[in-house]
Amino acid sequence: MDDISTEALLATLAVLLVISGFFSIAETSMMALNRYRMKHLAKTGHRGARLAAALLARPDRLLGVVLLGNNLINSAAAALVTYLTFRFFGESELALYAATLLVTFAILVFSEITPKVIGATYPERIAYVAAFVLTPLLRLAYPVVWFVNLFVSALLRMARLKTAGEGQAQKLTLEELRTLVLEGGNFLPQKHQNVLLNLFDLESARVEDVMVPRTQIDAMDIDDPPDELRRKITTSNHTRIPVYEGSIENIVGILHVRKFLNISERGEITAAQVRQVMRAPYFVPLGTPLLTQIQQFQAEEERLGLVVDEYGELMGMVTLEDILEELIGEFTTQSPLSISATLTRQPDGSLIVEGGTLLRDLNRRLGTRFPLDGPKTLNGLILEHFEDIPEPGTSMKLGEQALEILKIQDNLVKSVRLLPKEPE
Repeated sequence: MDDISTEALLATLAVLLVISGFFSIAETSMMALNRYRMKHLAKTGHRGARLAAALLARPDRLLGVVLLGNNLINSAAAALVTYLTFRFFGESELALYAATLLVTFAILVFSEITPKVIGATYPERIAYVAAFVLTPLLRLAYPVVWFVNLFVSALLRMARLKTAGEGQAQKLTLEELRTLVLEGGNFLPQKHQNVLLNLFDLESARVEDVMVPRTQIDAMDIDDPPDELRRKITTSNHTRIPVYEGSIENIVGILHVRKFLNISERGEITAAQVRQVMRAPYFVPLGTPLLTQIQQFQAEEERLGLVVDEYGELMGMVTLEDILEELIGEFTTQSPLSISATLTRQPDGSLIVEGGTLLRDLNRRLGTRFPLDGPKTLNGLILEHFEDIPEPGTSMKLGEQALEILKIQDNLVKSVRLLPKEPE
């Protein structure tokens, strides 16, 4: 080595630092890759993504070849600096200490910190290119990597630590998926983002969260006079009308209005004609998850279900449209029972709301934050808060929302004024 010029030795040292930097930047960029984007690119035929996915499937082998190369290069660089120190300064301990500090500083700056920062900042630009180099290196150094990993595996087993299995996929929780959707706002239209977020909410929502309460069901009594039956059918805003006999608790069928139009045009409408056309009612147990109910509607070829509790008592009505609105928002054609028909905006900015309005609808449409883990309607929430029937004119505050009770009827809160928030 004495015949080698100083310039060649310094150039060799610089090359060693560059190679060490390559291993550092490759390791960091590989670990910083977005795994899901990498899998997508690999499925579309991106060769660099496929190689990177194969390397990351066995992180022990990837880290083995990277650290093997990095440590060999750093050791060679340290040995070369030691030789240069002895060559220029002899066996001076002070010079050796200074050289050790100098090579440590050079390795930290040029081979470790700077490459790792660059790799973490631009993982995709670097990792897919680095994969073309690391893959053949792993094949060449595989016997050494395998031998070293034997000791690593033994140590991990002694410490009772489990490592990721080959090809083991990462699993995301619903909250993590929600975060991914929120962070992907730049790539998703706002409407699509809202649909995905609403889909996650369906996992915890139940039919009682979206059902029309029993007191608001638009139904008709089959025992009504023919003129009243005709009026109910011709003025209904729905295509399906629940039919009861005697009381709303005794639903006997569901009448499809369009199927009855031809009969109604021929003359007088009779109860027998209604019974002939109507379908048997479809009942839904209280507490059924919305996702499950969608599947049930599909399997039973139904669009409307009557929600009953464990005793068979009618609690409300849920339709396929109610569930779809949880996903995509309100439809353009609103029914009289929709939230747009149950509130009236006042000149002072307050809102007059019916007590039977669903809290979930108020939160979605008005941005209020009423709790959803208890009563489902505004009337139920107020009664739970007071544990009694409040007097008209009573003012209160539920969370951040101030409101005033306007009307009480049949022991129910009939109408409420939602007061505008005070400016902060």
